[in-house]
Amino acid sequence: MSSRTLATRSMKKAIHHRANLQSYTLRAASQSAVPSKSKSSSKQPASPREQAWLTKYLKEHPAAMSMFMGLSRLLGYGSPKQLAARRVMALYQQLCATRADEEMKFWQQECDLPPTFQSWFTITNLHVWLLVVRLRALPPPHGINHIQALVDVFFLDVEDRIRAILQPRTFEAANRNPPVSAFYPNRRRDDPPEVGVTEDQGKNAARKNAPESLITRQMKIFREQYTGLSMALDLGLVRGDTELAGAIWRNFLGARGARGIVYTEDYDGSTAQTVFRRSVNPTDSNIKKISDNLAALEAAETEDDLSGVHDYAPNEADKYLAYPELMKTLATYVRKELVRLGRLSDAQVLGTMKSGQEFEGLKLLKFGHVKEH
Repeated sequence: MSSRTLATRSMKKAIHHRANLQSYTLRAASQSAVPSKSKSSSKQPASPREQAWLTKYLKEHPAAMSMFMGLSRLLGYGSPKQLAARRVMALYQQLCATRADEEMKFWQQECDLPPTFQSWFTITNLHVWLLVVRLRALPPPHGINHIQALVDVFFLDVEDRIRAILQPRTFEAANRNPPVSAFYPNRRRDDPPEVGVTEDQGKNAARKNAPESLITRQMKIFREQYTGLSMALDLGLVRGDTELAGAIWRNFLGARGARGIVYTEDYDGSTAQTVFRRSVNPTDSNIKKISDNLAALEAAETEDDLSGVHDYAPNEADKYLAYPELMKTLATYVRKELVRLGRLSDAQVLGTMKSGQEFEGLKLLKFGHVKEH
């Protein structure tokens, strides 16, 4: 519990007190530290990149190199926090951010998660949490530094992905490529309308960038979801697989069937009776307002929030038969991945702790396939 609180406080501290500095540092780290794809995907060694004049000069003049490294240390470049930030940038990019894409068939076809950014966030959140659990066991100050940096990196990426869709001009102005994913559509706010869709072009052109308040509101929602899912999974580890399966059902199976299952024989399609139902989030601000009104809550459950997550229709009720096996599969995946990460030494998790070597040893930490456990 104390580790979770520590991670949450670290996240808030980074957001409110060091957002600008951390954003610049981590993005700079990602641009300088990410290895070329050709090195990992091609069997032939890639031709070395031409060195900058400063690099050549420092290599030719040891005294200048010594002074340069000393200045870097004074500026904090080689500090434990900076090294942790660069290491977890590599961990997040290679281990967490790609997991939804790598297991897209399982999440979308077997768990019926819609191809939305919300689904991507939940899946990525799970794998960030798996790493956080392992990082808690690192000796101080490494545990604190790595957890804080990982949460920072995660939410910087989340913010970038939100802005890529709602505020595309942000990337154009900075001459940066927005992050994309095969898991969810990357249709931007200023993209032309889809085939067969008519839009008011004049109105659409005037609102290419969403207001900043919308970004802020979405980030607040995702921070609350991060805390909520982390608490639910932590509780599952402590109380057992029943609690863990419940957390999995609520977050990765849409809490479908929470109010019971409607079968075909229970529904007369010739009547006006509605069968659409979804589980409402009790922490949602709109739901809180009607939490004491049972009739209003039941009405909210029958309203489509366009999330793509809702109970199965009567003719799809047989899909619930797969739920026990799915919950077992995911619970087993969580348990075994935590055991596997726990068997790795601290040195294997931390890496070399040297600048420029942040991506070394990541293969040992890479998550396995969900269904291979």
